Amino acid sequence: MTKVIVSNQKHPLDTYLRTDRLPHIWCPGCGIGAVLHAFLRALLDSGVDLKKVALVSGIGCTGRVAGYVRLDSFHTTHGRALPFATGLKIANPELKLVVFSGDGDLIAIGGNHFIHAARRNIDMTVICVNNFNYGMTGGQLGPTTPLTGRTTTTMRGNIEEPFNIPYLAAAAGAVYIARWTTAHIHSLEHSIGEALAKKGFSLVEAISPCPTYYGRMNKQPTGLDQIRYFRYNSIVRHGIDPRLVGIEANGQIVVGKFVDIERPYIPGATGSGNGRTT
Repeated sequence: MTKVIVSNQKHPLDTYLRTDRLPHIWCPGCGIGAVLHAFLRALLDSGVDLKKVALVSGIGCTGRVAGYVRLDSFHTTHGRALPFATGLKIANPELKLVVFSGDGDLIAIGGNHFIHAARRNIDMTVICVNNFNYGMTGGQLGPTTPLTGRTTTTMRGNIEEPFNIPYLAAAAGAVYIARWTTAHIHSLEHSIGEALAKKGFSLVEAISPCPTYYGRMNKQPTGLDQIRYFRYNSIVRHGIDPRLVGIEANGQIVVGKFVDIERPYIPGATGSGNGRTT
């Protein structure tokens, strides 16, 4: 007979989660929870006053993060997380703005807002969870689906060139860009911490499993299969030209910190003494 031990001990991060809204909606093997854990750890280690943190999400699996964190958080319309966050920053420059959303929300319908927020160098941190498809609505082709990658709408393989998110962000003017997978959770946490401390538009891309749709369609049917793929096919290349970090289907994933520069940024409505105001 198996003895079941029930513990009333809380998880260390329970204080910062809306536990009344759990269990969450994410599938078994999904990596969004791991990315959220890395973010919360980095946020707590940063020493930022949590009363001055605003977290904004869009629509999609990752967009549900806004409803689970015990912060001032906003679940916005599809693709509009960045302009919503920009408005918050302009209205209250003292806020620490974090946009936490998925590749479909930020790079497809929100793509125009993404490049202009980076171009303007709005002072905010963007965490983009990239699982290569539209996971919430059926596993369709997304803006980052690798060439030849199979989805529910590209059964014979994707024929459209995907966006290389770090290259797009660098070309638009982001001052901090890093990419890690959920198999590199400590490095991901460290980069999120660096991004939070950076003034200007900072981006951390988190490559995440979606075994329910993308993994199953591409010979990685479980979350563990995808984590193993991330673990054994990732290569760290700090400082590499972002144009060289595109991802091929079942190919190598280049991870690391690619960009860390300084340039004038938009802090909000009152300026910051760095020569740039709105």
